[in-house]
Amino acid sequence: MIIKQLSIFVENKTGKLAQVTGMIADLGVNIHALSIADTTDFGVLRIIVDNPELTADELRSNRMTVSVGDVICVNLENRPGGLTEALKVLYNCGISVEYVYAFSSPSSDSLARVVLRVDDPRKADAALREKGFE
Repeated sequence: MIIKQLSIFVENKTGKLAQVTGMIADLGVNIHALSIADTTDFGVLRIIVDNPELTADELRSNRMTVSVGDVICVNLENRPGGLTEALKVLYNCGISVEYVYAFSSPSSDSLARVVLRVDDPRKADAALREKGFE
C-alpha cells in the first residue's frame, strides 16, 4: 500500500526531538512509525502519522523543513526470509530500494510491517500485490 511519509530535518541538539514529537502530540496526531538518521549537525526524522497534511502544515508553520513523500508499506510474515521474498519481487522488477524500516503490528505477532522508500512506488505496489503481498 502506498502511504505518505513525512521527512523532517531536526537540529541535532538536546531536546529538539522531544520538541517535534511534542508539537505532533499537541495536534492529537498519532505517530505510527518512525526512523531517524543523524549526522553531526542534524537528523532526518521519518515518520508515518495518521494525519500527514495537518502535521506537515503545523511543523512548517513552526519554521521546520518538512517534505511529504510516498512510501510503500507492506505486511510480511514475521519469519526468516519474509523480507527477502518481498525484496526479490522488487529486484526482479528493476525497482531500487533507497531505505527500509519496520514496525510491528499491534493486532498480530505473526506480521511485520515494513516501510520501503523505492524509486517507483506505484510499480512496486502493483508488483507486490500481484505476488500476494498486502
